Amino acid sequence: MAACPLPNLLDSGRSLILSAVITSAEQGPTSQSVGSRFSRHVAWTFGTRILMIANSVVAGIIVARWLGVEGFGKLAVINVSVTTLVQLGSLGLPSANTYFIAKDSSHLRKAALNSLLFALIVGSVLAAILAVLSQVRPAWFGFVSPDLFRVAAISIPFQLLTLIGLNIFLAMGNIREFNLLDLIGQSFVLINAFVALIVLQSALGTLVTLNSVTSLLLGLVIVVWLRASANKHSDANDTWRGDFTLLGQMMKYGIKSHLSILAGTLIFRADLLVVNHFRGAAEAGVYGVASQMATMLMLLPAVIATLLFPRVTAEQDETGKSTSLVARHTAFIMLLCCLAAGPLSLLLPVFYGSAFSDSSMQLMILLPGVYLVGLQSVLVQHFNAMGLPKTVPLFWIVTLFINIVLVFVLVPRFGARGAATASTISYSLISVLVTSYFLWSTRRSLAEVFVVRWSELRTMLNFGRV
Repeated sequence: MAACPLPNLLDSGRSLILSAVITSAEQGPTSQSVGSRFSRHVAWTFGTRILMIANSVVAGIIVARWLGVEGFGKLAVINVSVTTLVQLGSLGLPSANTYFIAKDSSHLRKAALNSLLFALIVGSVLAAILAVLSQVRPAWFGFVSPDLFRVAAISIPFQLLTLIGLNIFLAMGNIREFNLLDLIGQSFVLINAFVALIVLQSALGTLVTLNSVTSLLLGLVIVVWLRASANKHSDANDTWRGDFTLLGQMMKYGIKSHLSILAGTLIFRADLLVVNHFRGAAEAGVYGVASQMATMLMLLPAVIATLLFPRVTAEQDETGKSTSLVARHTAFIMLLCCLAAGPLSLLLPVFYGSAFSDSSMQLMILLPGVYLVGLQSVLVQHFNAMGLPKTVPLFWIVTLFINIVLVFVLVPRFGARGAATASTISYSLISVLVTSYFLWSTRRSLAEVFVVRWSELRTMLNFGRV
């Protein structure tokens, strides 16, 4: 809905990465083969995310139409609470797995076993914490039923297994499995909404239960599939055993990464909880739609960043050449998307209902920040690949502090529009900080990073025909 034309974007995205990884025609057939494979990976991953968008949009419409704006808001609060705890509990291990396995494949079995056991233990503790907090501090969650939170909490260890497992597939280069399993999990968002609300004519409790059950099953499937894949990728002499030395190294890297991820998660999601607390579930539901559309607009840079990370980790290029190529192409495509999203946002009330009319204005407020933070997500992969200097997590901590102040100042007075304004300011701030640091550390100019060249533009417009 509030997005750019998807078929054209898919072709252009494929061309974007093809020209980004093949830096010149003289690099030879081997480089072209690698670039073509990477291009296909991005195209398939982007196509998968488009299907996931469709699932999410249709599921959101079903929930909004059958449960109303308040029911939509309650579900958004439950989902944000669970996913925030999942990110909190990961402690950066998803990124650490990608980093260590991409650098040395002999770490595969040890890293996987360390991480999966960690996910089960920590996830179970977090599930218990959420269940207890929702009971003893219901006001923190907008007085959404504690029973719903207890059911939703069951999914936390299995969502953590899924998050870590998918990143291990990514580190192994198993892009097909990565996309397929991610798509299956997201598809049940739509299937569950259809079954619970339309087929069974039930209420929010049934939907939350189905979501938890499918999270549990998907987590178990990923563990079994991952074990089989790891056995194929590993040396026959390697054994499945824990390695505390490796775990310590992973945690050291992961904590630095986690500070950035956690701060970003809170900035991206916690404002909805604040809206729910001060203005109620109905306004939180409206803001949930605007936030959902904003997240969808970050699809392309998120896909690029996901696949760029293991690649630049293997390259260890301090000049940031590949990252700069990808960033300036992403800047062009994202500009088209955000320009198209403005007028298309006026269609949101048509699909979701008149009660969601203000979601259009909220999305427009979010757009400038969405554009900038999308570019930041690509640039920061350079630092992630170089071992993640402490400066980057510090940037996120500073931005989070400013975001918290802005949210608690603006939301009580301006509601969801205040939350959108706080988010845009925060997105812009982190983007300026990361971009400035990238320019300084790589000695590149702003034009080299963000201004697409005519030859590259012509390649993109020709959909990759060179």
